[in-house]
Amino acid sequence: MTTVALEITGTGWLTTFQDLGRRDTERLGVPTGGAADQHSAVVANVLAGNPRGATLLESLGGLAFVPDHDVLVAVTGAPARVTVGGAPVGGWSPVVVPAGTELRVDDVRLGCRSYLAVHGVLGADTFLGSAAPDARMGFGQVLTAGTRVLLETEFRGFAQPVFRLPVPTLALDKGPWRIDVVENHGSTAIPGIRELIAESSYVVTGRSDHVGLRLAGPVRHPADQTEIVSHGVPIGALEIPHADELIVLGRYRSLTAGYPIVGVAARTSLPLLGQAGPGRELRFRWIDRETAVRQAVQREADLRTLERAAAGALARNKLRT
Repeated sequence: MTTVALEITGTGWLTTFQDLGRRDTERLGVPTGGAADQHSAVVANVLAGNPRGATLLESLGGLAFVPDHDVLVAVTGAPARVTVGGAPVGGWSPVVVPAGTELRVDDVRLGCRSYLAVHGVLGADTFLGSAAPDARMGFGQVLTAGTRVLLETEFRGFAQPVFRLPVPTLALDKGPWRIDVVENHGSTAIPGIRELIAESSYVVTGRSDHVGLRLAGPVRHPADQTEIVSHGVPIGALEIPHADELIVLGRYRSLTAGYPIVGVAARTSLPLLGQAGPGRELRFRWIDRETAVRQAVQREADLRTLERAAAGALARNKLRT
């Protein structure tokens, strides 16, 4: 193992430590949290030769760092300009950053989040077993320019640094993003809501945050305005509050707050929601549970294929110890 110092030289609007979130903490009243775009976070770690849930960096608006030793990294997430020492390199691919050379991620477009994984173990604090930030619990995990992040790594360089992998990238279009949704029993309390959502466009507003996306667009409310008993809800739940807006709950959601849940975004659509920033137009498509499960199974198969290919490629190129 070698201890490497990464000097953070740029953080965009916000850069934090991140992982896939906490387990079994919601019974304590602490949200699971974790990367907003879990697919991009997982792929970044796999490409860097890490376990899926390893700590990495999540950034809004870009980031930059300089290592004092050669390191292996992978950048995923929204399309962006990635450079090493000023020279462009590919995203969604393993990249070697030589000692004393700056890696920079900027010009982030279409989506809003970038993920940077570095081969090894980043020295990050944890709370309830996770490095994921939770500002409400006083656990910010925010990085600033000038911060030195320590890394324990076995990376010693590649004998042959270039190879191709079957990477399941995240497709982000310029036009409206389609979000697949499975109907929830709460839709029966609002006649016509299913048809209205399917026919309408919704735009992410600036009031969105890590708890959920607030969407401007047409909604309907239950006729009697009776609040339901609050209960736990899945990530991606479509909630209709008293205001004329639609909320898609994220990884820091808690209870329903008494509002009806009319549907739940399919698991394969959650990464798109994690990349949706203010001004992004969304369209919803209703699918059945069987289709949602098939999509998730295929996504998992793609990730497993990548894991096998990446492990073989890294072994052949020798992460030399």
